[in-house]
Amino acid sequence: MLSEFAFVQRGLDSEEGPGQHAYEVEREELLHVDLERREVVWRLPEFQHYSGFSVAGSLAGMAVLRHSLDILMRRSNNTPAQNVPPQVTVYPKDPVALGEPNLLICLADGFSPPVINLTWVKNGQEVKPGEETDFYPKADNSFRRFSYLAFVPDPEDIYYCRVEHWGLAQPLTKEWNANSAEPLPETKANVVCVLGLVVCITGIIVGVVFIMKIRRLNAANVRRRPT
Repeated sequence: MLSEFAFVQRGLDSEEGPGQHAYEVEREELLHVDLERREVVWRLPEFQHYSGFSVAGSLAGMAVLRHSLDILMRRSNNTPAQNVPPQVTVYPKDPVALGEPNLLICLADGFSPPVINLTWVKNGQEVKPGEETDFYPKADNSFRRFSYLAFVPDPEDIYYCRVEHWGLAQPLTKEWNANSAEPLPETKANVVCVLGLVVCITGIIVGVVFIMKIRRLNAANVRRRPT
């Protein structure tokens, strides 16, 4: 299933706020538009060789959404959105082996609106921000977001993912250390399935390209045959 989603949002004290435009395959991002840099960012770079995308069309669509949002705000007497706090899980990408490089993942799930801060803390000290994904929409109109932190497991180290969201009265912290035994969220299983899907889709695309080339070659050969 291929789906497109776009959103814009703003507060009462600002005429412009963040927004996002993206395409998904089976609820996993295929591409999104970096609205500040005005460029397409492919989740898997190799997909850009099989298709193209108009940034200009995306920017025009986002402008229409912002205009519509202004109208809706006036009609609703600036009624604020309901704040739904996130559920937070911290887990390693791979099975933990002391001294072996790994990736720590912080998942904020089921929150709304899509405005959130994810901060990594190691042994009480804030560390360099990890890589973050965009906001991924869910069927119930809430969102999820991932933050990644490269690390080397050590039994003496304690990590926290600190989460700030309008739905939380105070920042929420989720702890992880080398002795943690927290089950992985369902999302990781989804990622494994999506990787298989990506391989399948890539194979289908490549197969279609080859079939088209073969048909063109056969057609050319037929035209060359003497009558």
